[in-house]
Amino acid sequence: MDKRLARLSANTIRVLSAEAIQKAKSGHPGMPMGCADFAITLWYKYMRHNPRNPQWLGRDRFILSAGHGSMLQYSLLHLFDYGLSMDELKQFRQWGSLTPGHPEFGHTAGADITTGPLGSGFASGVGMAIANKYFAARTGLDKTDLVDNKIFMISGDGCMMEGTTAEAGSLAGHLKLDNLVCFYDDNSITIEGSTELAFSEEVGARFTAYNWRVIRIEDANDIEQCDRALAETMESDGRPTLIIGRTQIGYGSPGKQGKSSSHGEPLGVDEVAATKKNLGLPEDDFFVLPEVSDFCDNRVEELVKDAAEWDKKFQEFIDSNPEEAKVISSMMNCELPENLLEELLKVSPVDKAVATRASGGTVLQRAFELVPALVGGAADLAPSTKTDIKGAESFTAENRHGCNLHFGVRELAMGMAGNGMALYGTAIPYTSTFFVFSDYMKPALRLAAIQGLHEIYVFTHDSFYVGEDGPTHEPIEQIAMLRTIPGFTVLRPAEAREVAHSWTAALQADGPVALLLTRQNLEPICEELAGNIDVAKGAYVLDDDKDFSMILMATGSEVNLALETAKLIREKGCKVRVVSMPSQEFFLKQSKEYQESVLPKACKNRVSIEAATTFGWSRFVGDEGLAIGIDHFGASAPFSVLAEKFGFTPEAVLAKIKEHFGCSC
Repeated sequence: MDKRLARLSANTIRVLSAEAIQKAKSGHPGMPMGCADFAITLWYKYMRHNPRNPQWLGRDRFILSAGHGSMLQYSLLHLFDYGLSMDELKQFRQWGSLTPGHPEFGHTAGADITTGPLGSGFASGVGMAIANKYFAARTGLDKTDLVDNKIFMISGDGCMMEGTTAEAGSLAGHLKLDNLVCFYDDNSITIEGSTELAFSEEVGARFTAYNWRVIRIEDANDIEQCDRALAETMESDGRPTLIIGRTQIGYGSPGKQGKSSSHGEPLGVDEVAATKKNLGLPEDDFFVLPEVSDFCDNRVEELVKDAAEWDKKFQEFIDSNPEEAKVISSMMNCELPENLLEELLKVSPVDKAVATRASGGTVLQRAFELVPALVGGAADLAPSTKTDIKGAESFTAENRHGCNLHFGVRELAMGMAGNGMALYGTAIPYTSTFFVFSDYMKPALRLAAIQGLHEIYVFTHDSFYVGEDGPTHEPIEQIAMLRTIPGFTVLRPAEAREVAHSWTAALQADGPVALLLTRQNLEPICEELAGNIDVAKGAYVLDDDKDFSMILMATGSEVNLALETAKLIREKGCKVRVVSMPSQEFFLKQSKEYQESVLPKACKNRVSIEAATTFGWSRFVGDEGLAIGIDHFGASAPFSVLAEKFGFTPEAVLAKIKEHFGCSC
């Protein structure tokens, strides 16, 4: 690598970043300017990538965890010919551009992940590293150098302060993920000023304690020093690597270098001009010197040739290893058998009352056998959530073949790692914990939805029926929280058959799906009604009287309650329809005709029953209907006592119906 041209390219990145942000009148110039030397050294000399095929399997992954510095990545994508034109740089942060304020997966070619919330990229990088190791081991590719990818990350002071980085860093060190390399942009500046205001720990000592290798660059605005540090990372010592690089924020800006004012606001027109002069670059706006273009273009040609050679070796492996090739294809394409539902129904326990967490565990075992891409684990709760694959090994530092992942008591890191596993592209990850702890995972759930990631969340102990553990462990408002996330699907099955249907739907989904499962046993739907089950529609008529005058709709454990209440109503001579609604999201995607067939507008006497907040049910019960739920926190007592105290018995539900509608049924 020609150091002079590399330095010139770094300065070009600085100026392009400053100019785009100035034109947008919005953005963060300081970080791109400070990290340009490290970034150009990484992208040019050390990172394996293919601008002609941004999704190339053999590539290293790049994560800008400090996503506010997005112009650093956009400048690199432009220089390395990823199809990001200069006009797109000029449209930074504007409507419809390929250069949004933070990198967005699926929007800009070359962006491997959506980042923004600090630390989220770092934690998802840990998931990518896990997925890489597991994929290599599962397919036999670990015996080659074909997928010895590295996950390169750039993080800042904010990432290091966020708790998710601590959780994920601890896990990565424990698992000895030596394919993980993080550059810590140690510039000692945050929005409010110096990091000394709130941050004085020795980050290197913390990561050493996490079992990371720590490499220090005294001046990361020196390409020679960056080069030496990256060269060292190429030789694994069996641990993930943190490179602590001392940089100056806003490097190259004579008036704002090293100052917090360069962090989150444009430099100013005059300061941009002064920066160009200071760095010895032309006054022209958005200009790349021909020698910089040639420098990067020549490297692109080399990268494309290297990728072609990799493709040849990969095809030779495929041709020589047909059994491994089948697994590779299945994992890369997340293939599902056509008879998936049929196979999952075969193992569903319907001969007795059983908790849906238990039937879910049984179904999961069969799903794992049928879907090679399916892999996951729990936040130290697998014995309770029933999400261990029986007879299988654990994924550890010593055993990458193990399919049972142990995230420890780290719900947020687990959620972010799941995102990274999905983004790696060879897994349908599932993660699991008690439903109430989805609160810890909310940022990860939201990012999964934003990116449209195919992930499955197994949340058990899904209501106040948790019982003795009390209100801290009894989810009330969490189900409404999940339902408000755009693009997120919630499935709350009523019994074992619905569980099989729900797992099938979750595996066939395009985005993130949560399965909400019970701790307490639930009676199976009787054979007479079982043929009506249609979870894929979101809601369906389970039990019906001709000329019904009332609709009872319910989810999960309350479907049994609705059926029992319907019996009491019929004993009073009234006719009723019972609707199981395992997924509001699926139901709302159905045609208006189908929705009308299940919930006809002519029937105003509508009742919803769910052991959670009533928030959101008005759209289904209407202005005249009744939403039965729990709009207060739970309590500590046996679940049967709570059901009586909170009014979740057939008699109590019937009394509420009589009071609300003023009827005699």
